[in-house]
Amino acid sequence: MTTFVDRVELQVAAGNGGHGCASVHREKFKPLGGPDGGNGGRGGDVILVVDQDVTTLLDYHHHPHRKATNGQPGAGDNREGKNGKDLILPVPDGTVVLDKNGEVLADLVGQGTQFVAGQGGRGGLGNAALASARRKAPGFALLGEPGEGRDIVLELKTVADVALVGYPSAGKSSLISVLSAAKPKIADYPFTTLVPNLGVVTAGATVYTIADVPGLIPGASQGRGLGLEFLRHVERCEVLVHVLDTATLESDRDPVSDLDVIEAELAQYGGLGDRPRVVVLNKVDIPDGQDLADMIRPDLEARGYRVFEVSAIARQGLKELSYALADIVATARAAKPAQEATRIVIRPKAVDDAGFTVTKEADGLFRVRGEKPERWVHQTDFSNDEAVGYLADRLSRLGVEDALLKAGARAMDGVAIGSEEDAVVFDWEPTMSAGAEMLGRRGEDHRFEAPRPAAQRRRDRDAERDEAQGEYDGFSPF
Repeated sequence: MTTFVDRVELQVAAGNGGHGCASVHREKFKPLGGPDGGNGGRGGDVILVVDQDVTTLLDYHHHPHRKATNGQPGAGDNREGKNGKDLILPVPDGTVVLDKNGEVLADLVGQGTQFVAGQGGRGGLGNAALASARRKAPGFALLGEPGEGRDIVLELKTVADVALVGYPSAGKSSLISVLSAAKPKIADYPFTTLVPNLGVVTAGATVYTIADVPGLIPGASQGRGLGLEFLRHVERCEVLVHVLDTATLESDRDPVSDLDVIEAELAQYGGLGDRPRVVVLNKVDIPDGQDLADMIRPDLEARGYRVFEVSAIARQGLKELSYALADIVATARAAKPAQEATRIVIRPKAVDDAGFTVTKEADGLFRVRGEKPERWVHQTDFSNDEAVGYLADRLSRLGVEDALLKAGARAMDGVAIGSEEDAVVFDWEPTMSAGAEMLGRRGEDHRFEAPRPAAQRRRDRDAERDEAQGEYDGFSPF
């Protein structure tokens, strides 16, 4: 059973942000010293990091669910919560990160390259941070933002300069074992190699890596045999080496037809047409193998291939092959920029992006989607009227209410903020902003105001008595 895994589905969840704290400072002779609730801590990120010591995705195959730690809540006396610890996930060099729809998110190449797969949630603000000239004593705090959670796919594409391709039992494993210090499994039956083997070759001043890709057969690009699982491992190679068996015992096969079949599969897979090709006629130490090599070599050279006759067992022709591959690799490296940057896909927002969208669904529900509105909803404590009013003001300033009016929303129409899975649904009132103000002088506390003159206090008491008496008698003066 192989322990090599080159494709996994991973569920990552970043840490949630800690809740902010609503607190009022109290001490002797100063019972109402002002708001002092601290902010919540940030949730930990989930970060993929390239590690040269990691060669397989096996660990994530056995443990596909990964979660970072949450941030701690804030406390009184302006004490901020502790940040969550980032979760570092080491991945092999050449790992491609895709979303569940197959869209590439990052292509990680190079030791130490990082990609944030899950962003930790922001900590909620405490009431000390929410205080202002208008809100001197907020009686609420913001909740921590949930951490980002999503399903991603990790695919490993071997980072090698040379790829050995060919039919099973063509001698690829034997060849890489004598060209480098790699020790692959070698036997006289098909599909001996179940994982790509990597070896390092030194030829003069050039050092390059060579990969033994598991055997390909007709139909490999459509999933037959093991080829489809490993064709991705030749994508990064600078040169493809066709290893042809000149001593095959199968009567319906010959080296030229084997070459045509493998080329057809590579063409079907796509993206490899510009790679230089080299043909290696292996097993020429066998008399019949040498005779067949002499017969087909002119035909292969007429097609434009560079042909090398080798024997992995007899160590014949290996030096010439090694130096020829080194020259091709050196030429390819010289043609590339000094350092190829890791590709991380960034999709900037449009200049005229309002930050949210309002759409009317088939059932008449108006749905609001956007990073800010959805984050604000998650940070709101709906059991606190002040917090709800603060949310209403924020949405109004962002322009959500105006957008609902333009979309045709009327009083008591259903409005949902967020996706179908975690939306907050409410009956919309067109006077939402005014309603927010009517929640009271939000964030103001009469205990922090200057004392009123005695005459003013008497007038206020008389007005409150008259209002209460009027409501008792069945009418209201307002």
